[in-house]
Amino acid sequence: MAEAITVSTESELQLQPGEHRLHFTLGASVIELALSVPDSPIAGLAIVCHPHPLMGGTMDNKVVTTVARTFRDQGQLAIRLNFRGVGASTGVFDHGMGEQEDVMQVARWAQRQFQLPWRFLAGFSFGAFVALRVHNQLPSNAASLLRLCLIAPPVTRFELSSASLAAGTEIIYGDADEVVEPSAIKQWLETAPTDIRITTMVGAGHFFHGRLGELKEWTHRVCDNYLMSTREELG
Repeated sequence: MAEAITVSTESELQLQPGEHRLHFTLGASVIELALSVPDSPIAGLAIVCHPHPLMGGTMDNKVVTTVARTFRDQGQLAIRLNFRGVGASTGVFDHGMGEQEDVMQVARWAQRQFQLPWRFLAGFSFGAFVALRVHNQLPSNAASLLRLCLIAPPVTRFELSSASLAAGTEIIYGDADEVVEPSAIKQWLETAPTDIRITTMVGAGHFFHGRLGELKEWTHRVCDNYLMSTREELG
């Protein structure tokens, strides 16, 4: 991957297919980004959030890169970001609140910069917690057009409201998760709306070791499900 280039809200970028690293500046702050640009015409934006920064989580986590690059293969401009205090991103860990603002800053910039609709918001572990917080703060008209994807949601470690899950939300977890008790995830989902999609990967642990191919297949299905649902809404 080429050396990172520095951009701001005033920069104009010409996207080329492939992988690109950016340092997105906001005043004195920097958010490190990785963009996965498809070869085909770009249909929309997908943002993927990484696991806990204090536990070694970065945007280069294998689960995060697998999901992002699968979104790319489905024609989405996939964006990964290092939360504050990770890699070249400035700042310090903020328990999900500042990280939520990081995602919103990137989303606002990307939508203006590339004139693309925001289609997917995915998060793995701590990133799922952040993604859900972001989705819940969006206006209802924007949230209804954005597909929320939660991977191994950390329901025993952070306060996540299953009742607030939007229609069409996609969730995947392993029934051998060694970090988040699978029974706790099942119990959490008991109060969730009925119009969400839940995938349990038999034998998979929290980090999906040896199962990334199946996670890639799941991401393809997420995109297919989104396409079918939007076609149905349009009649």
